[in-house]
Amino acid sequence: MNFARHILLCSVAAALLAFTGCAGYQMGRSSGKTVQVKFFENQTLEPRLLADINRALRQQLQQDGTYRLVSTGGDVVVSGVLKRYTRNGVSYTPTDVLAVQDYQLVLTAQVKVTEAGTGKVLLDREVTGDTTLRVGTDLSSGERQASPLIAETLAGRALSLITNGDWPVSPTPAPAVPAAPKKD
Repeated sequence: MNFARHILLCSVAAALLAFTGCAGYQMGRSSGKTVQVKFFENQTLEPRLLADINRALRQQLQQDGTYRLVSTGGDVVVSGVLKRYTRNGVSYTPTDVLAVQDYQLVLTAQVKVTEAGTGKVLLDREVTGDTTLRVGTDLSSGERQASPLIAETLAGRALSLITNGDWPVSPTPAPAVPAAPKKD
């Protein structure tokens, strides 16, 4: 009886350690700053992309942990515009060269990151997301299934730019070079 009780206590202790050991772990390095993600503007003809992009970007920011995601009043504000959505045939059926077998779907967004307090633009860059779609019997349902994949790719690329702080510094003007005197 004493041996069974000892085994039970050891099992409970091991389970508690396993479940609480990583409770506060975040993948990224926390900067202590907060980020607010505004809904992107959609200039494409694909309305479902908007929800997928916003969900994917928020989810990846939370998982990364560099910034703490807030709904309002963030130190940094991420906004953007979905600009282009293209579908290009990349392979065709062997028996019919006009029938597309695989499409490459590409979504281009202009992502903008600003400091909330100053309004200073930290990042303003085009980011793309893409995926390949095998055409089945229904192209529109295939595109519907591919939409979250494009969003994840675009969000991952945007997240890398946002969290790494690889923002272009505005170029400083080069010092003026005096003009050479004219020769007669």
